[in-house]
Amino acid sequence: MFKILKYLSESKASVAVIIALLVLQAYCDLTLPQYTADIVDVGISQGGIDHVAPDEIREETLENISLFMPENEAEFMMSSYSVKEDGNYELNTADVQTVETLDESMAVPMAMLTALSQSKEMDIDTLKTMIEGGMMTKEQVLDYRSKAMEAYEDMGDAAVSQMAVNFVKAEYEAMGLDSASIQTHYLLNKGGRMLGLSVVMMITAILSSLLASRVSAKIGMTLRGRVFHKVVSFSNTEMEKFSTASLITRSTNDIQQVQMVSVMLLRMVMYAPIIGIGGVIKVASTRTGMGWIIGAAVAAITVLVSVLMVVAMPKFKIMQTLIDRLNLVSREILTGIPVIRAFGREEFEEERFDEANVKLMKNQLFTNRVMTFMMPLMMLIMNGITVTIVWFGAQGIDMGNLQVGDLLAFITYTMQIVMAFLMITIISVMLPRAGVAAERIEEVIHTEAAIHDKEEVKDEETGELKGRLSFENVSFKYPGADEDALSNIDFTAEPGKTTAIIGSTGCGKSTLINLVPRFYDVTEGRITIDGIDIRDLSQHKLRSQLGYVPQRGVLFSGDIESNIKFAGDTITDEEMVEAARISQAQEFIDSKPETYKSEISQGGTNVSGGQKQRLSIARAIVKRPKICLFDDSFSALDYKTDVVLRKALHEKLTETTVIIVAQRISTILHADQIIVLDDGKIVGIGTHEKLLNSCETYREIAKAQLSEAELRGGAL
Repeated sequence: MFKILKYLSESKASVAVIIALLVLQAYCDLTLPQYTADIVDVGISQGGIDHVAPDEIREETLENISLFMPENEAEFMMSSYSVKEDGNYELNTADVQTVETLDESMAVPMAMLTALSQSKEMDIDTLKTMIEGGMMTKEQVLDYRSKAMEAYEDMGDAAVSQMAVNFVKAEYEAMGLDSASIQTHYLLNKGGRMLGLSVVMMITAILSSLLASRVSAKIGMTLRGRVFHKVVSFSNTEMEKFSTASLITRSTNDIQQVQMVSVMLLRMVMYAPIIGIGGVIKVASTRTGMGWIIGAAVAAITVLVSVLMVVAMPKFKIMQTLIDRLNLVSREILTGIPVIRAFGREEFEEERFDEANVKLMKNQLFTNRVMTFMMPLMMLIMNGITVTIVWFGAQGIDMGNLQVGDLLAFITYTMQIVMAFLMITIISVMLPRAGVAAERIEEVIHTEAAIHDKEEVKDEETGELKGRLSFENVSFKYPGADEDALSNIDFTAEPGKTTAIIGSTGCGKSTLINLVPRFYDVTEGRITIDGIDIRDLSQHKLRSQLGYVPQRGVLFSGDIESNIKFAGDTITDEEMVEAARISQAQEFIDSKPETYKSEISQGGTNVSGGQKQRLSIARAIVKRPKICLFDDSFSALDYKTDVVLRKALHEKLTETTVIIVAQRISTILHADQIIVLDDGKIVGIGTHEKLLNSCETYREIAKAQLSEAELRGGAL
């Protein structure tokens, strides 16, 4: 969670704008139920009369109302009205607090006047006559009012307010005002405001969603860039630690999880507390006395979510590992289909894939089944809340303590609060998985590469290197290994000469080659170029001097031209053609209809192994390197092509240090220097003829590969 928030903090400005938009959206969302309540309670039930204090009133009616008021209230009422030209009075204030005070003081007198108008024993004229004749004092009238207020308390404020509103309606009709017009004006006014708020809410929702999508997309782009940049800097040690399949999952699925949760955090999780707190405030302002229902609902939802998370959380944490495993198995099977078919292992591999697939399915089924309980139970809680509110609300309406509109508003606010918790619940389901994904991403980003440049390198001091390569008592041990893979390697490879490395399988030939471009760093000793330790050069400077042809030819999707020119944009077409000619690739390239524009599929699967090796060699030599490394790069070539290619290389690379790792003696027969490795140690250095006489290991290899005539000097 905190890691995802850290990613969001990188877009503070956008997040701040989103929060502001969500606050505005929540304000509109929370205001609409009150307008609905007003339309029901005022616009429909009260005919559009929204407060007890009339906007216009006759002088006689004011005097009648003042009969049931203390002097101070009567004076306050009279000061709030001004006489019009027609002799009637109009309300001269729009102050909300003043109007509310008037409503409170005028409601009971209006209700009493209504009761008098319906009484057969006494009417208002009789009461006024009694007061003027001294048969009833003002104090007796106020005492009568106090008794009436006690009676009205049993009826409820809503009932008293309704009686007062009916009095105002009658007053308006007596004055000749159109009550239908008043109601229509009120409904149109409130409806127009609701429409305006809905439009604003829609615009803010669209804008916040757009910004949230942009922020989350930027997070995804940034994380992919960081992961890719870090992975490109990894040495073989880090690549072996994570595995290719895991790095692919982390770069795609894991980042997608973080991106998805980020947009939901911005849209749902941030909106939920705003709407939830606002809903609680609104519910409190309704004064319905049913706030305890909200508390019970929140408690029930909290318990439900907690139980579900306790049950499902462990499964969410291992889901990404199972996806890693499935990707690994899938990648191995897809890349190894020819071998699988050749050995008839389809059924075994299907079972292996099925095992990984079923484990992931069972994990997902468990989590999905657990989470399927969430929505029905949430709906049960929500419907239970609605029924409870309606039950107790109906009792309040029956007693006159609550109006229908207020009940509708209370239900709406309650649902908003519950939906806020539901939103948080939904995101809480995704957060554990996204949290695991974020940790896996951070693990890659914060992994320090074993191979890195020194703070101060000697790139500028070296000038143009000649390419004299020396191994000085070099030993190397793989990370975690108990024994050295290479021990006390000491030799020098000169520019313009070919140094060959041969030995049995697993003796350390490829390991030795991999030390030169610093795919691994030496454990002891040092490797120098022109006397400079390669660790004192930047990796860019070092590798710019090298042409490297790996043991397994690697081509990239594109065409032949893009693969040969992979070394840089400065390579000309003429240089490309010359490199293809030297590597003996020209013949098969020219045989293709589109020649150098011929498509190369991913991994070079649409060309043969020999063609792939020749293109890899062309890619290395077109770079014009100072040191050329061939890691058993001629193994897929026939003898004729091998001989012609080596001859062309010898003629072309006259100033280049050439190092060839080979299995076939015929490939290195004419090398200026042959190094024989056995169990990671040098057991012989010299020419072919010298090694035949002095090195038993080399002699055994030669006897296994060459005829007697060739051993006596009959070179290929």
